[in-house]
Amino acid sequence: MTDAYIYDALRSPRGRGRADGALHEVTSLRLSALMLETLARRNGLDGAAVEDVIWGNVTQVGEQGGCLARSAVLAAGLDEAIPGLSINRFCASGLEAVNLAANQIRGGAGAAYIAGGVEMMSRVAMGSDGAAIAADPSLAMASHFVPQGISADLIATRYGFSRDEADALAVESQRRAAQAWAEGRFARSVVPVTDINGLTLLDHDEALRPGTDMAALSQLKPAFREMGEALPGFDAVALMKYPDLERIHHIHHAGNSSGIVDGAAAVLVGSRAFGEAHGLRPRARIRATAKIGTDPTLMLTGPVPVTEKILREAGMTVRDIDLFEVNEAFSAVVLRFLQAFAVDPARVNVNGGAIAMGHPLGATGAMLIGTLLDELERTGQQTGLVTLCVASGMGAATILERV
Repeated sequence: MTDAYIYDALRSPRGRGRADGALHEVTSLRLSALMLETLARRNGLDGAAVEDVIWGNVTQVGEQGGCLARSAVLAAGLDEAIPGLSINRFCASGLEAVNLAANQIRGGAGAAYIAGGVEMMSRVAMGSDGAAIAADPSLAMASHFVPQGISADLIATRYGFSRDEADALAVESQRRAAQAWAEGRFARSVVPVTDINGLTLLDHDEALRPGTDMAALSQLKPAFREMGEALPGFDAVALMKYPDLERIHHIHHAGNSSGIVDGAAAVLVGSRAFGEAHGLRPRARIRATAKIGTDPTLMLTGPVPVTEKILREAGMTVRDIDLFEVNEAFSAVVLRFLQAFAVDPARVNVNGGAIAMGHPLGATGAMLIGTLLDELERTGQQTGLVTLCVASGMGAATILERV
């Protein structure tokens, strides 16, 4: 099989996913096109240099519908011979785009791809696509569907994580992200977003709260208690699946959950021959990819079994991985990962995560690829693993190896 390499990775800053967010005036199409155009320009990609653009976005309605990937190719001024593929694996869409690209190259279906994703959460509301898993009673009841916040609290209850542990992880995420920005660790990857006049709209992650401490978080009320204990009473649904639990302890709130933000990211993936033909030097080899289905009620535990799977298939162990990026959808997701693998927390999300910087659903996985690669290079380490939990009970993972 042909090895697949990463040649470049970039992302936008994350803007607050509200009407007063700095990126609210930017459409999903325009932000996607900016990522594609910038990636092509800084790597000298002329003509039909890539086989396809694979683009993740979760809420595929309105401006994010209609095969946004192909629209972005045309809006970016790329060669019209380059097609586009929009995909949706919920929160892992951006990572799955990269994994699909890598596996296409491995199988000989093209020499290079641009992969990544976008989510403009201030413009296209999460859940506005009316997903069957939540909206169709015949499936929702049979699968014991609960919202993700309830799943996060169910994980905390089932695996014994306290509110203080969840809050401490959130405080550390904020501290690490603030330090990473202060030291310019994201400078290679972040592409400022400008308006039509060339004025900067945003050049930094907007949702950071660097002054966050345990005292401030202690004042926040659990965000999912009411929907769990009162109407519509999702706790009862979860306890039907897990009758061994007396009750669900609600520990998650806005401060220890991922932020709603806007953002996009793109990764250039190609074969060794592609790089040689274009005068590009590979930064990392994609050593392995994996995906898995998990319990749809617990839903967010996917990083554990998919990490076990990818390590097993790659012939590796946790000790072979230098750095981990585990998407901080909720504190309990990362706490469960740390618990399952007894990994040193200093090796996990070393530059902060989605609790501090936000989680633009379709883009996050591709963003984490760039964050991991930049950090491996900065520290001179060799191997890293990216993994995300996924709605409806799935997980995805990728292992990178510097070259």
